[in-house]
Amino acid sequence: MRVFTKILFIKVLLVTFLLSLLLISCKSTVDINGHFPSPVINQLPYSIGVIFNKEFSGYRYIEKSEKREKWEIHVGDAQVKMLNVVLKAMFSNMEVTSGFHSTSGNTLDLFFQPSLENFQYNVPYETQGNMFEVWLKYNMKVYDSQGQIIADWILTAYGKTPSAFFKSQEAALNDAMVIALRDLGAGLSLKFSQVPEINKWLIIQEKYNKTSTKIVKNNFVNQIEIGI
Repeated sequence: MRVFTKILFIKVLLVTFLLSLLLISCKSTVDINGHFPSPVINQLPYSIGVIFNKEFSGYRYIEKSEKREKWEIHVGDAQVKMLNVVLKAMFSNMEVTSGFHSTSGNTLDLFFQPSLENFQYNVPYETQGNMFEVWLKYNMKVYDSQGQIIADWILTAYGKTPSAFFKSQEAALNDAMVIALRDLGAGLSLKFSQVPEINKWLIIQEKYNKTSTKIVKNNFVNQIEIGI
């Protein structure tokens, strides 16, 4: 009886080991794709140029740890797609640029450049639950029309999918990533004007615009009086 129990135990350990090797040796590739709704917010009356460098637009995460399953996660297209949707809702005019200049010849008030600083994920056996989790950490930078830095801040996002058991691993991770990107878009649209340096810039611009309008109005009235 003891011999049989010992043999059974060894077989269980061997099967577990072989399954672990199989999981580690297989690589899953995910191209993140999803729908990103346009936020309903008060639009800022300014034009903005968005700089997506190659590292950002082509970002991909490759798992290198020998203790984890092999994943290759392509995030670049999805994060660019999300930011295009959100920024178009935030500003009266938005265009993608390659630097601190307009590609269309229009005057731009601001420039925005994001970078993904940190990407982390957990799979179900790591979360002790039936879910995938994703954490994102972005560095956001905003510049004025001359390319001078206005604000530099960190924005984080989180996403999870509780239905990993009913989906493929790739689909479950994709859903968690899309939720995290939506969280990022919501955070950007709601907190943008609250960043102290940006809020200060907006106040200055509002005062400048009011002064300019008043000057134009006074000049118009003077011209009418002279004509009379």
